[in-house]
Amino acid sequence: MNRDSSAIPQNLDAAEREKFNRLAASWWDPRGESRPLHELNPARLRFVAERTDLDGSKAVDVGCGGGLLSEALAAAGARVTAIDIADQALAVARLHLLESGLEVDYLEMTAERLAAEQPARFDVVTCMEMLEHVPDPRSIVSACAELTAPGGDLFFSTLNRTPAAFALAIIGAEHLARLLPRGTHQYEKFIRPSELLDWLRAAGLHICEVSGLHYNPILRTARVGGNVAVNYLVHAKRPLTE
Repeated sequence: MNRDSSAIPQNLDAAEREKFNRLAASWWDPRGESRPLHELNPARLRFVAERTDLDGSKAVDVGCGGGLLSEALAAAGARVTAIDIADQALAVARLHLLESGLEVDYLEMTAERLAAEQPARFDVVTCMEMLEHVPDPRSIVSACAELTAPGGDLFFSTLNRTPAAFALAIIGAEHLARLLPRGTHQYEKFIRPSELLDWLRAAGLHICEVSGLHYNPILRTARVGGNVAVNYLVHAKRPLTE
């Protein structure tokens, strides 16, 4: 039986929501303020597609923003639900479907609310570059676990809390290269892999892989593999039996 979603606390930061709403108009501009996301997206999609069968799967993209990964999942054959709390970003995402011709069900809601309403529904759950923007990331991890059907796959990406991540993601990307608006990230919200893995295990998930995600702003490319000192990806799985 689904839980009463009206009693669930709102795990959101109003300032973060407005920050991403301000990016909405340029979300699909590959040379705009969301350029790094455009250039990370192929690597993120490959990481997912090489580890689970997307064709015909039910997928949910948690913290979808303007829908870059959501549309890529749909183009790969998944039946995609995508959620976010930034209403203007979602409006842009829905509008872009008219151009792409793809089908994505965009919903304005938190992961906790969707988990209460649709538990164990999805074969694939993605949550990319989102955990570091919420007050309680552990709650998001728990909700993602609840959303996943037994045997399903979960994929996360976030930033490590290291001096290297501070230097590259904040000083380099925001202040020097100006690839991102200043204030996009807050170092204290970065998440060490050990912390994320503890949350995943506490949610009853099996850890399959942890891998670095490396972005080259000069070549405008991204690759998966190697160290996890800055940005990293995690693949986890919900066991068939619990």
